[in-house]
Formats: sequence, C-alpha cells, structure tokens
Amino acid sequence: MAEPLALYVHWPFCVSKCPYCDFNSHVRESVDQAAWRAALLADLRHEAVLLPGRTVGSIFFGGGTPSLMPPATVAAVIAEAEALWGLADDVEITLEANPNSVEVANFADLAAAGVNRVSIGVQSFDAKVLEFLGRAHSEDEARRAIAAAQASFDRVSFDLIYARPGQSLAAWESELADALAFGTDHLSLYQLTIEPGTRFATLAAKGDLTIPDGDAAADLFDATQAMTRAVGLPRYEVSNHARVGQESRHNLAYWRYADYAGVGPGAHGRRRGQATERHKKPENFIAAVARNGHGLKVEADLPPHERATEAMLMGLRLTEGIDLARIEARSGLRRAAFVDADAVARLAGQGLMRDAGDRLSVTDEGILLLDSILSEVVRTG
Repeated sequence: MAEPLALYVHWPFCVSKCPYCDFNSHVRESVDQAAWRAALLADLRHEAVLLPGRTVGSIFFGGGTPSLMPPATVAAVIAEAEALWGLADDVEITLEANPNSVEVANFADLAAAGVNRVSIGVQSFDAKVLEFLGRAHSEDEARRAIAAAQASFDRVSFDLIYARPGQSLAAWESELADALAFGTDHLSLYQLTIEPGTRFATLAAKGDLTIPDGDAAADLFDATQAMTRAVGLPRYEVSNHARVGQESRHNLAYWRYADYAGVGPGAHGRRRGQATERHKKPENFIAAVARNGHGLKVEADLPPHERATEAMLMGLRLTEGIDLARIEARSGLRRAAFVDADAVARLAGQGLMRDAGDRLSVTDEGILLLDSILSEVVRTG
C-alpha cells in the first residue's frame, strides 16, 4: 500500500442552506471554534492509528463552507496530518470556498496556513440565477473572489451550474465563455439535478420547477465539451475539466478507488477494505468525540464484490477509464465476476466504450449514456 493517502476534512457549517444542496451542511448561530479544532484533531489522530505508515498526498477541506474555518484551525489540521503521517513533497491541499467578501478576506491567511489549491462555489455570474440558487454572493463578488484566489493560491478552480430552468444554449455558451476567460486551470461544470430532500425537489414535485429535458441537456453538454476542449480544458471526469496535469489529485483518488481517510461530521472514508462514516449532525459528532475519542458511526467491511462494483461505478466516470488489473488486485476477484464481457464487446462495437485489454473506458459518444452503460457492463451480483 505504497500509494499516497488522501485525507478529507469536513466542516459542516454554512451561512445559509442552498435549495439544491443535499450535502451535510448546517446553519448555526454560533460555533465554539476551540472545541471544533480539538474535535477534528482528535478524530484525525484516531484515524492515523488505523492507517500507519502512509504519506498524505492530498488534503481536501470540504463542507459545508470550509472557508468559514478559522485559518488557524486549517493550519492546525495540516500540521497534525504532517506530524502523524508526513506530507508528500508535492502535496495538494484544497479548500472549498464561497465568494462572499468575508471569506475572501481570509484567502491570504489560508494560503499562509498551507492551502495551495482553492475551489470556489461561484455557480453563476447572473444575479437572478444566483438568487434562484439561493446563493449569498453577487456577480461582482464572484469575479473579485476568483481574482483574489488567483493572487493567493497556486491553483484555482471554480464551479458553475448549468442546464437550469429556461436556460438557452446561447445563454450558456456566453456564460461559459465568460468563465473560461479567467484562465483557471480547472473548472467543475455541473448540470442542475433535483436531489431528494431538497427544496428544489419539493418545487419539482409540485410542477413549479422544470429543468431541461434529455435532448436540450445533451446539447448543452456537447457545447460545454467543445468549448472547454478548444481552450485546453478537456473533460477528465463527467463534470470536471482541467489542463493536463492540473486535475484534482484528491478527487482522482476517489475515482481511482484509492484509500482515503475521512474526518469531521458525516465524512466518509475507505480504509483497507473498510467503509467508514462519521456522525453527521455536528452536535452528535462532538458528543461522540468527547465520549470515544473519535467521531466514527460506521466501520463496515466491504465484501470483495462490493469493492469491485464501487471501483467500476466510479472509475468509468473518468475519461481515462478503469484499470481492470488494479480492480482485480484490490478486490481479489477475477474480472469476469464484475464485468459483463459480452456487453463491453457490444458497446465497443457501437462506439460507446473503448476496450484495450486491462483498460476499459467510456467514449465521448457514450458518456451521456453512462448510467445505462453501467447497468449493462457492471455485474452487481
């Protein structure tokens, strides 16, 4: 297990809850910062005992809104990870941020704490759309945040949401061109989806919210691919685009089915054939740490077939596809147990998949049919 370890740290707090968001995020009037720093460090130390002898290749502060974390807490987590495991010389340390002015003011201090990559939740440059999405920043704040990030961090990415109700192809092409003009080396471009349990799901159930249908969404997706490729930001995962070498190494660890440690409320992890999950509600997490010295709620052994299936479902999202020999090694199964070879041959003949021995991938023509392809190719039992 010489591969670098990925470390995920969840900060659960937000200023407000966005109507499309199904992440583990919570609004609280006040946060005991000293207590939270101590709890995260304790949770981290517990995980390090169970994953000895590793080097951390990436750290990702997600949320919630981790740019609301005091920079001193970020610095303490990074320092503890270095003391417990050691950091790779080229360690990637990413923090998710909103473009609000109060958070942008922390950028220089976050960079000084050790963060070298920031991912900004812009979502749109249109004031009406930002209001619709429940975002707490303005168009001008978004632009200033990207500029400030480019001045403070080595690597900058930002998110946009498209395929919104009533969005035309021309309007999206204009917005995307605007985004590409910033010249960042990474962009995350997500089609709006209606997630169960969100306010948007309630509106959609009433018929008050309709997103573009399959054909319109496909046109928007195709235009996105053409425009990003033209400026050297090809898709390397369904919704993520980067210059070669600027891919998110942390997220690649997830999709390539590497080990990752997850600490903080609701954080998931994958540890030596085990799935881990922390308590989600902040108060329950804090109580668990005080009681047990860690925030773990679930530690479950992953059966070999489940490991293989998960690796297939995640890895085929990547443009590079999957390494079948690697999945065999990590699951202990032969590929015939988790891959339908006849389905692969048929889909490859249709130009929807590419089969090159150990390497299996979905083509550009097939990516919009990914869910259907997975259901045909992945043997789940």
